[in-house]
Amino acid sequence: MKLILVGNWKNHPSSIKEASALLSGLTKKARVYKKLSTFIAPPTTYFDLVGQKAKSIGSLAAQDIFFTPGSGTYTGVVTPDILKSFGVKLAIVGHSERRKLGETNQVVAEKVQTALVAGIIPLICIGEEVHDYEGHYFEFLSAQLKASLDGIHRRSDAAKLAIAYEPVWAIGKKAKDAMHPAELAQIVIFIKKVLTEIFGREAAEGIPVLYGGSVEPANAKELLKGSWLDTHL
Repeated sequence: MKLILVGNWKNHPSSIKEASALLSGLTKKARVYKKLSTFIAPPTTYFDLVGQKAKSIGSLAAQDIFFTPGSGTYTGVVTPDILKSFGVKLAIVGHSERRKLGETNQVVAEKVQTALVAGIIPLICIGEEVHDYEGHYFEFLSAQLKASLDGIHRRSDAAKLAIAYEPVWAIGKKAKDAMHPAELAQIVIFIKKVLTEIFGREAAEGIPVLYGGSVEPANAKELLKGSWLDTHL
């Protein structure tokens, strides 16, 4: 399995001209990105541009997905059928910034199911706000992951999932103050354990786990080698 790299552009860059320049820089290193399963998740307004210019380095991804299929009228949202028309292959679901705006585990679970039906890989984000010494965050992560996967039990569905661990407390910190490889390895093992409870060992081992939270050149290689990560976010 190739390592997975997902670039979440959030609400950047501020213009299509800057987006085009950014893509031009990335395509110059196409040989590097082709060694990975690379996904770029830009603002929706840049879908057409990224979908065309990023073909040499990877696939288009969405920063979110609406939890209802395409039929009906929903002002201000982008439905799965529209995402697919642009060639979207993966959708980030339950990002900490979305959860902070009030997105619940139930909504996340509905979005996961919608993505699976649409044939789009749901990248399910989980992560604790507080990394306490007592280890209560393990209980939180288990409950959050299970609730976000509520209704998803088939092994065939497990093969189409990806999990992103993004500890909220680590976001925005310097590399030295963020997650250490040994701690991350422990979390990855725990996530696989919870997935095993849901899908069984064989299916769980096939679900990739990504990490996001102050990943920089200074710590990326160390995190990858020392944590049993399948992937990086």
